[in-house]
Amino acid sequence: MNEEILKDIRERGLLLEKEIFDLLASFSDIVVARELLTSLEQSAGQKFITKSVLSKNVEYIKKVVNQLPGENKDSVESVFVRLGISLEVHKEREVREIKELAASKATQYQVYYADTKATKKLEVGDFTGNFRARYQQLQRILMQRADLTNLTSINKISSDRQSLSIIGMVKEKRVTKNKNMIISFEDLTGEIGGMIKMDKPELFAKAQELQLDDVVGIKASGNKDLLFVHELYFPDSIIENKMRFDDDACIAFLSDVHAGSKKHLPKSFSRFLEWINGNDSLALKIRYIFFLGDNVDGVGIFPGQEHLLALKSMKEQYDLLASYLKQIPKRINIFMCPGQHDACRVAEPQPIIDRKYASALYELENLTLVTNPALVKLIEGKKEFNILMYHGASLHSFINEIAELREQKANLHPAKAVKHILKRRHLAPTHSSVIYIPSMEKDPLVISEVPDVMCTGDMHRCDIDIYNGVLIITGSCWQSQTDFEEKVGNVPDPAKVSVLNLKTRELNILDFLDSEEAVNGN
Repeated sequence: MNEEILKDIRERGLLLEKEIFDLLASFSDIVVARELLTSLEQSAGQKFITKSVLSKNVEYIKKVVNQLPGENKDSVESVFVRLGISLEVHKEREVREIKELAASKATQYQVYYADTKATKKLEVGDFTGNFRARYQQLQRILMQRADLTNLTSINKISSDRQSLSIIGMVKEKRVTKNKNMIISFEDLTGEIGGMIKMDKPELFAKAQELQLDDVVGIKASGNKDLLFVHELYFPDSIIENKMRFDDDACIAFLSDVHAGSKKHLPKSFSRFLEWINGNDSLALKIRYIFFLGDNVDGVGIFPGQEHLLALKSMKEQYDLLASYLKQIPKRINIFMCPGQHDACRVAEPQPIIDRKYASALYELENLTLVTNPALVKLIEGKKEFNILMYHGASLHSFINEIAELREQKANLHPAKAVKHILKRRHLAPTHSSVIYIPSMEKDPLVISEVPDVMCTGDMHRCDIDIYNGVLIITGSCWQSQTDFEEKVGNVPDPAKVSVLNLKTRELNILDFLDSEEAVNGN
């Protein structure tokens, strides 16, 4: 047991006080010990886990200990006694709270954090391993399609002409002098070319949409020298039945606060805070708020940024943000993921916001800091309502590379770009679309489970759409148009809040823009 825990600690690059290690070693169940270690790491927001971190998470520890068999519970509680931490459990009070919870049908939640480990120097083999892992994850999804008959691997294709299906990753695309398209597909066994003729306009349009490193199913005929493609299949996201809760509760979605910027809109945000604390019937139903990244403007994000900042340090910016969040009623659970401007690495998946710069956020009891991306499951009895949070750095790449999106001016309608993410079941399929940390075990940017809602930020525009039953919500911002946005033609749509009812699925978009700020620009 001790050796397994030590191995986990070394792999995560953690430092533990001796008392914390003794606690973990006292668990006979390695799964429970790992779960506790993960929770402490996420709560600490740092690599050094001390007794003080443990003290701040006593309520969570109680829940873990209460699930242990009697002998394990006694040994663990004795360790806590030596640490000077009481785990006394009031059984009657807990039973009463559980009954009250069941009677009110109150919604619970679980957060599934992205794996953000980066414990060693990256090598070419790590990226190769990441692509292999991604291929296998998406391959399993595509293999469920009944359309892909006679499915085979590339190295099994013979020299005889045949009808078949393969699952391949797009390696290269080119148009021939006859205006046909040749696409190079590869799997774990080999590589083959596939031709798509221009006289098949629907298929040709789908092929034009393909991005490098997309994983797709291909229905074709031909031999090992060349395949003639008849159909292409994306992994795709489909929700057959729209989830509805019995509880008449609502979720609010906000993004890109950019606290600390000279372009930040404090009066508009104050109007939102006044509303959420008021007696408006919709405001009183809000149980959750999702913040979708770029919560502060950051420091040193781009050259010359210091001239555009009202607050020159990250700490000041997060203190301002925390002062806002403290005004949100405690009955509301807040989830917050980072963006490129926040205090954590830019490479995706991004870890939770760093305590070193954002200590004020860690003092808020109703705030849960999550990774980017993160999956939040709201639970009501046996029902689950799944929300995928992603800040949205890859959206710019989709819009730049896909002609359809450029023609539709998707920078003004970003939900159109999110559809392409859902279609591919991957948040950033092309290698160069975002900076990322590769994982040889599992690509954390694959959308393994189709969400009920996918919400993003980054584009500074509120937009709503539905793709195969999945509700798409893109976040507004709390910042007026910057000089850079004006230069590239991006027009923000600030101070909008989307509110979704979990019972009726009714969606409201509320406008909190202060008229004076709207006129003056900040």
